[in-house]
This record gives sequence, C-alpha cells and structure tokens, in this order.
Amino acid sequence: MDISQIKANEVDAKTGIHIGREDAPVKVISFVNLRCPFCRQWQDKSREVIAEFIEEGKIELIVKPFDKEKESLQRGNVTHRYLDYENPKIALQQIEEIYNTQDDWGSLPLDEVGGYMEQTLGYTEKNNQSAAEKIVEEANRANIVFVPTVIVGEYIFDEHIEPKELANLLDKEVEKSKA
Repeated sequence: MDISQIKANEVDAKTGIHIGREDAPVKVISFVNLRCPFCRQWQDKSREVIAEFIEEGKIELIVKPFDKEKESLQRGNVTHRYLDYENPKIALQQIEEIYNTQDDWGSLPLDEVGGYMEQTLGYTEKNNQSAAEKIVEEANRANIVFVPTVIVGEYIFDEHIEPKELANLLDKEVEKSKA
C-alpha cells in the first residue's frame, strides 16, 4: 500500500462507529469495507490487541465503513447500511458476524445481500446514508483508496501489521500522549 499520498490530517475522529472511551488518549481510525477479505484479516489479527487496549481505556477505535465503487466490494456497501452506529457494542458484534459469514453472502447477487442481512442475520436496515457519504467524502479528501487503511497518530498501515508490532505501536502512542 502506497501511503505517501494519504493526507492523514484530513481524517477526523467524528464520523464512524466509536468503540471504547471517547476520552481515550489514542484514536485508532480504521477505514474498512465488510466485503474485503483483507479487512477481515485485519480484524482477525488485531482483535485481541485492540480489545485489550480498549478495555484498559488507552484507545478508542473508530471504524469507518467505507463504501467502495469496486464491483467486488459493493456487497460490503450493502452490509454497512445495517450497522448500528448508535450502539457500538452491537455494531462490533455485527461486524464480527458479518465478517464470519462473508463466505456465505459475499458472492450473492447484489440485490440479495440485504435479504441475507435481514432474514439470516436478523438485522434491520439503519439510516446510515449521511454517515456513509461523510466517510466517502473524508476518504476522498485524504486520498484513502485502499481498505483496510488504519491511522494511528502519524502511522498509516494496512492488514500486514503483526499483533506484537501493533501493540508496540499503540504503547508508543499512549506514552507519547502522556508527554
């Protein structure tokens, strides 16, 4: 992933699904598309580290479901409409469940994905259109093209970060926030 074109200063912690304490010293901002297998890989690899830092009040995770035009990711755009932005615990459970069932719904015709979300997973479509548009606009301003794109302070990375490396980076950012 070429991060040289990304303008991290154009990214903010406002729009997205906020998981953890708002007053946490470090923000982890994650642009994802729930159809992307690499985003699922990021979720799987980082889950334990992120959960530990959230539980300790050290970070707030802001998940930004990023609607993409790429045909293979459009099914993810549909799933984003079912996420409960108002209840982060539920949204996190939904994200996990959507990733865990990605192989089931990921190759459905686009017009059947919503039915899967409703009938199989029991979700109700939410009014997330405004948030979705803001996230796309923000990503465009910041030149974010690929998912996942994760921003922590001045660091920008994708799914290739190893859990130990992520933990070290987060520890470093928490320490820097105390200075």
